[in-house]
Amino acid sequence: MLKTTLRSFATLAVVAAAASAQAADVKVGMVLPLSGPFAAYGEQIERGARLYIAEHGDTVAGRKLVLITKDDTGVAPAVSKRQAQNLLIQDKVDVLAGFGLTPSAFAVAPLATETRTPMVVMNAATSAITTKSDYIVRTSMTLPQVTAPIATWALNNGIKSVYTVVADYGPGHDAEAQFKKTFTAGGGTIVGESRTPVKTPDFAPFLQRAKDAKPDAVFLFIPAGEQGVAFAKGFKERGLDRAGIRLIATGDLTDEDVLDAMGDAAVGVITSFHYSQAHDSPENQAYVSAYLKAHPGKDHRPNFMSVAGYDGMHLIYEALKKTGGDASGDTFIAAAKGMRWTSPRGPVSIDPATRDIVQNVYIRKVERVGDQLQNVEFDKIADFKDPGKE
Repeated sequence: MLKTTLRSFATLAVVAAAASAQAADVKVGMVLPLSGPFAAYGEQIERGARLYIAEHGDTVAGRKLVLITKDDTGVAPAVSKRQAQNLLIQDKVDVLAGFGLTPSAFAVAPLATETRTPMVVMNAATSAITTKSDYIVRTSMTLPQVTAPIATWALNNGIKSVYTVVADYGPGHDAEAQFKKTFTAGGGTIVGESRTPVKTPDFAPFLQRAKDAKPDAVFLFIPAGEQGVAFAKGFKERGLDRAGIRLIATGDLTDEDVLDAMGDAAVGVITSFHYSQAHDSPENQAYVSAYLKAHPGKDHRPNFMSVAGYDGMHLIYEALKKTGGDASGDTFIAAAKGMRWTSPRGPVSIDPATRDIVQNVYIRKVERVGDQLQNVEFDKIADFKDPGKE
């Protein structure tokens, strides 16, 4: 009888301990560029994440959710790794999230594996990122995913020769490789190519080389932000448009954060991307309205990074609901695989094989809508997977 009683007490103690752990705060640690040249990335991702929490409450599956942010300053993998270590050791976070740029995600992936911590990537877009740890799931995009559609569109719209210009790091290499693969497979010709520095490049020599090659179009990928303003204006100033050369790109170029600053230089640019502020759906209208209410002012516009942060928090909430609040790596990732929902960008899902997002990719044209420039969608490729993993 004594043994039975002791066993009962032991069982009750285990249950009580489990219940106590279950009720503890669930901590999400975000590693983001919050200063430096890519600070707008972190700002947008954090805004999207906090908007989701504001709309859905800070309690999920009986646990209070606490968001902790750390600044990795941009392209600084050693800083990203150190900040992630601080989150894991000092703050004891349950989930890692954020990651504005590929070097950051690559640097932290081994830590996710070592500690079996779920890692939700909300921007970094090199295709291989989800292969670096079984605990990574991504809610943003990959560069091949948003590049292949613009190559196909070019082939179908009289563009036979292209000069490529891409940023010289992982996403740029991915975009270059996918564009060349898709475009040449359809009969197109690459007449030249350039890779630009990731930080503050002078685009003048690259634009001149492109002009001298006399292509039908220039295909461009550079990190979203001020670089796009400089390139678009340089494209006009050097007369590439007057020479009959078209500018096509992934949607990073005409990101809403910089679209107004680009002005008339952006009008008519064709891009392919997964999100536009002008996307016509009830979900996006509600999202844009809530975002603008939270961040009033002409200079504050929701963009693809804010939506990835918003959707990243959606995935975290829904995974925790499925697991009953269990954020342990294997259980959390199993819950995320195959997840489906309707995002402000349209229908999305998590590919159970790759843990990457499957989504619509839209062909858009920059037009003036009222008093504002917008990426107006006119075609789409539905439920498009990352071709970089095929």
